Amino acid sequence: MTTDIIISVQDLEKTFDDGKLKALQGVTADIMRGEVVVVIGPSGSGKSTFLRCLNLLETPTSGTVTVEGVDITNPRVNINKHREKMGMVFQHFNLFPHMTILKNMTLAPMKLLKKSRAEAEEKAMSLLERVGLAERANAYPSQLSGGQKQRIAIVRALCMEPQVMLFDEPTSALDPEMVGEVLDVMKQLANEGMTMVVVTHEMGFAREVADRVLFMDEGKIVEQGTPEDIFSNPQHPRTQDFLAKVLV
Repeated sequence: MTTDIIISVQDLEKTFDDGKLKALQGVTADIMRGEVVVVIGPSGSGKSTFLRCLNLLETPTSGTVTVEGVDITNPRVNINKHREKMGMVFQHFNLFPHMTILKNMTLAPMKLLKKSRAEAEEKAMSLLERVGLAERANAYPSQLSGGQKQRIAIVRALCMEPQVMLFDEPTSALDPEMVGEVLDVMKQLANEGMTMVVVTHEMGFAREVADRVLFMDEGKIVEQGTPEDIFSNPQHPRTQDFLAKVLV
């Protein structure tokens, strides 16, 4: 990990319902290149809204998000070009049901990165090999388990050669026995130095893989630190209360 800041968030605010609901309140954070940042906190604390603001899937009400030195909240910026640098994996897999796995993976690189079919397919197959699903290249999403679909969703994002991977509760829609296979792929990415921001309820993953853990509550970052700091010696009463409930 370097001290090179890849994403800088300054004083981010996000309100809904004409300002009545404050989803984010003055959130400021830097993400370093090669860092794995895991965001935890209770439901409704603003974790997913924060993540979605990083690539402007949610437009902040105020504040700035700077990616590699460019303020992407500036309306003159081509946000689609910046989104290409950020792979995003959601709770639900968002695979095109009428396309094979290989077609799902090669569509964006061919269309957006202007790769040839051969080049896109070679990259896709090497990634499928890596997650143990090369033999499923010609299958359709309906023929795969939830864990397999989520692994495909991750490598589909990697086909775009992103600088950063954003994960929004990637295991929460999976059966418990499928969670491990998805977390293993994410651990592998972390070990290879991919910059990752992960919203998750998987405390074991946060403890094992994160460089830094952010604890959010009521739209604010209440506490942050190393996994050791947060899980073994939380300082804020709200963090202590939350972890006492989830670490049983």
